[in-house]
Amino acid sequence: MLIAPATRRISSGLATALPAATMLTFLAASSAPTPLYRVYQARWAFSSGMLTVIFGVYAVCLLLALLTVGSLSDHVGRRPVILAAIALDAVAMLVFSTADGVALLIAARMVQGIATGAATGALAAAILDAERPHGPIVNSVAPVAGLAVGGLGSAALVQFLPWPRQTVYLVLIVLFAVEAIGTIMVTETSPMMPGARQAIRPHVGVPAAARNAFAATALLDIAAWALSGFYLSLGPSLVRVVTGSNSILLGGLLVFTLAGVGAATIWLLRTVAATRVMRFAAAALAIGIAVTIAAIQAGSPTLLFAGTVIAGIGFGASFQGITRTVFPLAPATERGKLVAAFYVLSYLAFCIPAVAAGVIATSIGLLTTATGYGVMLIALAVTALVPRRSR
Repeated sequence: MLIAPATRRISSGLATALPAATMLTFLAASSAPTPLYRVYQARWAFSSGMLTVIFGVYAVCLLLALLTVGSLSDHVGRRPVILAAIALDAVAMLVFSTADGVALLIAARMVQGIATGAATGALAAAILDAERPHGPIVNSVAPVAGLAVGGLGSAALVQFLPWPRQTVYLVLIVLFAVEAIGTIMVTETSPMMPGARQAIRPHVGVPAAARNAFAATALLDIAAWALSGFYLSLGPSLVRVVTGSNSILLGGLLVFTLAGVGAATIWLLRTVAATRVMRFAAAALAIGIAVTIAAIQAGSPTLLFAGTVIAGIGFGASFQGITRTVFPLAPATERGKLVAAFYVLSYLAFCIPAVAAGVIATSIGLLTTATGYGVMLIALAVTALVPRRSR
């Protein structure tokens, strides 16, 4: 039995803007700790390996939440899931702001991962409910833009305002509170349906119609997400080593450059054929990472940011090109499990290589690790590029 949502009307612009802004805030919160990792590391004297573990537990918990409650809003409504996720992430922000050691950082990241995973499915669906024609591009741009805003905004707050380990999280709590009030006030866009218990069982798979495309794009997907995982965990530390500067703002600026350029690329290439976008993405990733490796070897901050700009173009283009190529191939009844499979691959690539790099860096140094990591990603990007040229 369907239970119709409330009939209270709001403008379609607000109905799209509010969940888009909330999604941006969730992803901004996820990158907010990145500029602070060096502060935490200096204060509590933990290794690069532990730093990437703190980073990685977020991705694992996010993935688990996506796989279990990602489609729950189809059954209980968008608002209850979004409000619960906002409350959870606000708790995570509070834990971050009061953390006095590594254990609480890990706990905060775990809660944050669960909250973001739960929110992502409901917010993406709410955006599509309100804005069918442009919903997919909004859902692509908002998360990546959120990573950019969170990285730079957090760094600026830490650099220039008092209470560096608290201010950014208190600002995010206020934003979440405003968005929660807005969510309560707007119209529910999804009817309630039975089957909530069935919905929380993970459904992961690649339909037969999409298997060839999924396999063909897997290496590019891994390269792009592994690159972003490295930047969001070890990027600020890399900036410090290459530039010799202790500026927290520079570390946040590096994250902003990668994700901000990625978000702009998603928007600018939205009308270009997906196959062309993916070829362009693979080339940009390979070139950008090669320039970044050259910067590491030369100790050049200018080259480091130039390489990050080019790699950011490849990151955004790969995300957009892959989703536009693979997702439409699945029948509507099987698209959910295909999206789940895509995020399983993507988030495993996001966290596992970065954690491994952090552990390795404690033994052989960050610059050597970053160089080897980059060479491996170039190999993945070139391998993804060559077969598509030969067709």
